[in-house]
Amino acid sequence: MGMKAIYLVKNGKPEEAFQIREKEKPVPAAGQVLIKTEAFGLNFADVMARLGLYQDCPPLPAVIGYEVVGTVESIGPSVTQAKVGERVVAFTRFGGYATHAITDERAVAAIPPEMDAGVACALATQYSTAYFAAEECVKLHEGDKVLIHAAAGGVGTALIQLAKLRGCTIFGTAGSAEKMEYLREQGVQYPINYRTTGFASEIKKLGFSKQLDAIFDPVGGKSVKQGIDLLNAGGRMVCYGASEMTDAKGNPFKMLQIALGFGLWSPIPMMMRSFSIIGINMLRIADHRPETLQRCLKEVVALTHAGKLQPTVGASYSADNIAGAHAFLASRQSIGKVVVKW
Repeated sequence: MGMKAIYLVKNGKPEEAFQIREKEKPVPAAGQVLIKTEAFGLNFADVMARLGLYQDCPPLPAVIGYEVVGTVESIGPSVTQAKVGERVVAFTRFGGYATHAITDERAVAAIPPEMDAGVACALATQYSTAYFAAEECVKLHEGDKVLIHAAAGGVGTALIQLAKLRGCTIFGTAGSAEKMEYLREQGVQYPINYRTTGFASEIKKLGFSKQLDAIFDPVGGKSVKQGIDLLNAGGRMVCYGASEMTDAKGNPFKMLQIALGFGLWSPIPMMMRSFSIIGINMLRIADHRPETLQRCLKEVVALTHAGKLQPTVGASYSADNIAGAHAFLASRQSIGKVVVKW
């Protein structure tokens, strides 16, 4: 029996990059589950993969995608943490853009039948990344001053909500008046429109120079170096992406400029000023610490079910309009999660 999958067939524009193809349905091996998917989520890493900027992307043609929501259709030998017929959200190490996806049982968490598919999709890559960053890598405390870049996106929204639960003072950057209003609604005390003002100069103007306790940065380049200058003693810079690279696609000089913009750091100034730089790649966590991934996923599912986290679904697309979904996410107009449904 077959299935459908959306293949990334060439790097470049979204309308030329994808094809829907029939393929053989996989059979789960030991420790694996097969999920009949109802929806999958988009992440900025998908945009990077489409542009040929994501080094972990498999050789083309490839089925990308890191998360699905659906029902467990079958399980492999020795599976104990998932049941046939159970509704779940799951991480996929690629392969998510398909009507069926196979994954490790440790990458799966049960969800209530009534949970919105888009909300559930947000809990996988985006909310689990935010939880790992804010609860396991950093551990925020009441009164901490926190800067969140791309704060209106999926991970940004999750970080705001986690920082609010901890009683932090939050600075958030985004790029439109609409997003400024969204950040205020989410509880950001200091929204900053990076298109109209430099975030570093704005934070200094507000009187918080060298007072930040944590910065979460998916942008990369010079924003990292500028952010480090704002950190207090004991401050932490958490990097989990380099979205600025997408604007430099095809321009090696600009890409080099962005890479150099991160700065070259030695442990000596880190020790003297007592700050740290933390890098996060959730694929590496999935590969080498699947129990950590599972713990983060189950925690955010439980917090959402309890009403303490409330993911925003900003847009929903049909699978036959995958190009439109990609174009929208890449435009940086999206708020919250972008989900694609079969």
